[in-house]
Amino acid sequence: MNTKRRRLAIFVAFSGAGGVERVIHHLLQGLAAHDVDVDLLAVVGKKGWLPDIPWPNIRVIDLNVKHTHLALPALIRYLRKERPDVLMAAKDRAIRIAVLARKFARVDTRLVGQLHNNISALLDTKTPLQRWLRCAPMRWLFPSVDLIITVSEGVIEDTIKVAGYPRERLVALSSPIVTPDVYRKGDEPIDHAWLNDPSIRVIMGAGRLAKEKDFATLIRAFKIVRQQQDCKLVIIGEGPLRQDLERLVEELDLKEHVSMPGYAANPYAWMKKASIFVLSSAWEGSGNVLIEAMAMGVPAVSTDCPFGPSETLANGKYGALVPVGDPEAMAKAVLDTLSNPLSDEELQEAVAPFTVARSTQRYLEVLGLDQ
Repeated sequence: MNTKRRRLAIFVAFSGAGGVERVIHHLLQGLAAHDVDVDLLAVVGKKGWLPDIPWPNIRVIDLNVKHTHLALPALIRYLRKERPDVLMAAKDRAIRIAVLARKFARVDTRLVGQLHNNISALLDTKTPLQRWLRCAPMRWLFPSVDLIITVSEGVIEDTIKVAGYPRERLVALSSPIVTPDVYRKGDEPIDHAWLNDPSIRVIMGAGRLAKEKDFATLIRAFKIVRQQQDCKLVIIGEGPLRQDLERLVEELDLKEHVSMPGYAANPYAWMKKASIFVLSSAWEGSGNVLIEAMAMGVPAVSTDCPFGPSETLANGKYGALVPVGDPEAMAKAVLDTLSNPLSDEELQEAVAPFTVARSTQRYLEVLGLDQ
């Protein structure tokens, strides 16, 4: 009887406190409960840091480079020495380097890519040369990948368009977003007068203060909502558009009713005290923050942006979907939801596929490591 334990290597760059990094950490937490050995092959950028990994079946290997492109020699050496059953590379740059590493290492390790983002939307802001430099390597190298896991069906279609990757080798899996620790963190206290006063109805948004999150539309929608409903708006997060958004708040005479307190180390405690959560994004890969808010028992409204929210909300079953950049439609959906919110049971049903246990099991099945 063959009792050899299966080995999974995960190649990922930690460049900050982004959604991809959190998803990988949650996946590791789920894998810790299974009979599989995991090597985390980490590239730690200048602003990144390695998460705490306390689980005995997970080994952290710092590749000692600051950029994914510089990891090729170390990755080749690792593959030749360890020969894992599966190498999963997270994000498109890591996938490209993993293709080259497997080729030069001459091993038969199964190579799986993992894509989280709407690449087309990211490329819209680039020059033609920058777009070509990003897409051409994907079209050259992605065909050598055995399988690509995406966070939504929309990212599948985007990957086909951008990289020319075959549909039959793409699969969308719900990310491990909801951990048992999320619920504990949701009960922690926070220091904000509005959120600690149950009589105040608070609309909440969260994310980087950047173009893709389109908080300007949320602020304009809030102006309309306040004409019919006494409420406040809190937007947690930090980013390059802070001054522009603060200027818009002043122009709309909302300074006394809008709070942008910056980055929140524990966003779950903030979310749990909100009356409604609004995702106003122009584009997403999945929209993890929407899932996190619903896990806290908070009803949600989202733009029907590419990609992810329509899948998370089951095309409107679990929350209203509104057109991107339409403050009037957003305001109406917010008012309707405040008047008739979903029950806790419906919200938990919506996020069930995103729990760590269920998502990890699906990953193991797709990776062929569930034996």
